[in-house]
Formats: sequence, C-alpha cells, structure tokens
Amino acid sequence: MEISKFNMNRIFSFPNPVNEYAARSVASMVVVLAIATFIFNSIWLAGFLAYGFIARVVTGPTFSPMGQLATRIIAPKILKRTKFVPGPPKRFAQFIGLIFSVSIFLCILIFQNNNSQTFLVYSRVLLGVLISFAFLEAAIPFCFGCFVFRYLMKWGIIPNSVCEACVINTSED
Repeated sequence: MEISKFNMNRIFSFPNPVNEYAARSVASMVVVLAIATFIFNSIWLAGFLAYGFIARVVTGPTFSPMGQLATRIIAPKILKRTKFVPGPPKRFAQFIGLIFSVSIFLCILIFQNNNSQTFLVYSRVLLGVLISFAFLEAAIPFCFGCFVFRYLMKWGIIPNSVCEACVINTSED
C-alpha cells in the first residue's frame, strides 16, 4: 500500500486555523505534566513532555496524545466550544515549548547521571518558566509564543508569506 503525498503532507502539517479551546486544553495538560515532572524529577515525565512538543511541532495534534485528547474529546465533546485562531503563531509557541522541554529533559538526564545539583536547578527554573507560560495560555488565555510571533512579523523577521497564512477567512462564518 502506497502512502500518497497528500496524506504525508497532511500528517506532517500544523492546522490552520486552530481551535483556541483545544490549544488551551493542551496547555492545561502541559501545566499538570510539568508540575508532576517538577515534583517527581522524573526523566520519563520529562521525556513524555518533550515528545509531546516534538509531535505537536512536527504533526500538530496527529501524533500527540494530548493534542488528540484536546481536539477529539475535550474541546468538541466536553467544552463544546470552538474559536478559531491562526495556526502559525500557535506552532511557533509549540516550538518554544519544544526548546524548553528538550532542555528540561537534558538537564534532568544530566542531573540523574552525574548527580549535578546545578542541572537540577536549571531543570526547575526551566520547568517554572514553562509552567508559567502554559498556565497563562490555559487560564487567561495569553499565548506568549504568539505575542513574540506577532513582534517577529512586525519587525520583518518572519516573512510575509507566513503572515498571510495567519489570516482566517471570516466570510464563511
């Protein structure tokens, strides 16, 4: 059985637009997982946290357990709410989370292998920042990555072609 280019492009893509309520649900799950990682200093929880961000950056919710739970169950069936927002800023925010979560994973790994208290402190500081930003997304909602993305577009660092992809067609509402 041959996998078509269309299916591969669909798998390795990020949705645009994104349901804000699904994004906030994922952020809530990140808060819980990051707090558990902080409390238990678990390499396995840190690895799952990093995997989730990698999956969401590369495939959107397709290979992310939290993304699947948020898009298939929490937002449509529990919250029963939809609010579409541009996808590229959310993907950028996931990329920032990926950098933090991989750094957390590496710090905990180094701490556990070398018993280096310095790396324990680094992991806790990074977890604190990640928890703070995920909490802001979940509770307010304030997406720090989206905030930075907007300024990167304003300063011309992110090209106009990406900016054009952020426009949501509201004529179909």
